[in-house]
Amino acid sequence: MKNWFKGITRNVVLLGFVSLFTDLTSQMIFPLIPLYLTSVLGASATVVGIVEGAAETTASLLKVVSGYFSDKLQKRKPFIFLGYGLSSITKPLFALATFWPLVLGIRVIERIGKGIRGAPRDAIVTDSCEPQYYGKAFGFQRAMDGAGSVLGAIMAWLLLPILGYKNLFLSSFWPGLIVIFFIFLVKEKKYEKVPEAEKKTLKLSIKLLPNNLKLFVLVSAIFALGQFGYAFLLLKAKSLGFSDSNSILLYVFFYLIYTIVTTPAGALSDKFGRKIILVIGFLLFALTSFGLIFANSMPSLLLAFAVYGIFYAMVDGVQRAFVADTAPKHLKATALGLLQTAIALTALPGGLIAGLLWDKFGPNATFIYGGTLSIISLVLFLFVKTKDQAPEVMPVTEI
Repeated sequence: MKNWFKGITRNVVLLGFVSLFTDLTSQMIFPLIPLYLTSVLGASATVVGIVEGAAETTASLLKVVSGYFSDKLQKRKPFIFLGYGLSSITKPLFALATFWPLVLGIRVIERIGKGIRGAPRDAIVTDSCEPQYYGKAFGFQRAMDGAGSVLGAIMAWLLLPILGYKNLFLSSFWPGLIVIFFIFLVKEKKYEKVPEAEKKTLKLSIKLLPNNLKLFVLVSAIFALGQFGYAFLLLKAKSLGFSDSNSILLYVFFYLIYTIVTTPAGALSDKFGRKIILVIGFLLFALTSFGLIFANSMPSLLLAFAVYGIFYAMVDGVQRAFVADTAPKHLKATALGLLQTAIALTALPGGLIAGLLWDKFGPNATFIYGGTLSIISLVLFLFVKTKDQAPEVMPVTEI
C-alpha cells in the first residue's frame, strides 16, 4: 500500500487541495450557467455553446504564453498565485449578470485566471515527482479537482432552492480564500540556470519541441473539437423533463465517477503506457456520444453520465502525462501550455458547432458530430509514436 503513494509528494498534495477548493467554488457556479442562461435569461443552446466555447478560447493563448514565461523565468508560483487569485475574485460577479453578454464577459475574465495558472501548476507537478509517477501524480491532482467539483455541485444542488441563483453566486467567494492559503504553502524548487532558454522566443521554443509531441497535440485538438462538454449532457437531461436541481445531481454523479477513476487511470498509464489508456478513453467518448442518441430514460441517462465520467478520467490527466514524458526538461511548461492552448482553441468552434447542430437539427446531430470526430481522432492517434517516450529518470527531492 505504501508503494501506491509513491509520486504523491507534498507539493502534489498541496496543489491537489488548491484544485479541490478552486473547483468547489467553480462547480457551485458553472453547472448552473447553462441552466441560468436558458431558464432565467431565456438564451438558446447556441448561446450556451458560445459562452462555454468563447470562455476557454479567449484565455487559451495565455496557457502556452504563461508556460513559456514560466520556463523562461524559471518561476512557477507567481503565475499560480495570480491565476487562482483572479479566478477567485471574479466568480461572485455572476450575481450582477442580467443579460447573456455580461455572463460571457465574466466567464472570459475568470478563465483568463485559468489560462495563467494551468501550465506552471502542471510543471510544478512534474518538478515534484519522478517521471515514472507522472500518470499517478496527475491523476491524483485531477482527482482532487474532481472531488471539489462533486462537493461544489452538491452545495449548488442544496443551496439553489434556498438562496436562488444570485445569492449562490455571491457565496462562492469564501471557499476561494482558502485557495490562497494552500498556494502559500507550496514550495518551489530552485531551477538550474539554462542560458539558452532565456534567449529563445516562444515561436522557437515551440519549434524545438519533438515532432511526435506536436502530432499528439494536433490529435488532442481535433478530439477536443468534437468533445461537447457536460453542458450538453445537462441540456439532454433537461430535454427529457429533468428539473434544474435533478440535472445538477446527474452532474454530481458524473464527477463522482470521474474522481474515483482518474487516479487509478493515471497509475495504469504509468504501468501499461499512456497510449492504451488514451485509446480506451477515446473509444468510451464515442460510445457515450452515440449512446446519448438512445438515452431516453433515467437508467440510460445514468449510464451515459457514468461512461462520460470514465472517459474523462482516462483522458484528462493522462494527456498531460504523455506530454510531460515527451517534452524536453527545460520546455515542460511550454509543452503543457501548448497542449492546453491547442485544446482550448478548438473549444469555441466546437461549442458553437455543437450548439448550432442542437438548435437546427436536434440533440442527436450534436452527439453524432462528437462521436464521428472522436473516431477520426482515434485513427490519427494510431500514428503517434510512443517509442521515443523515454523520459530522463533522475532522483527528485520531495518538495
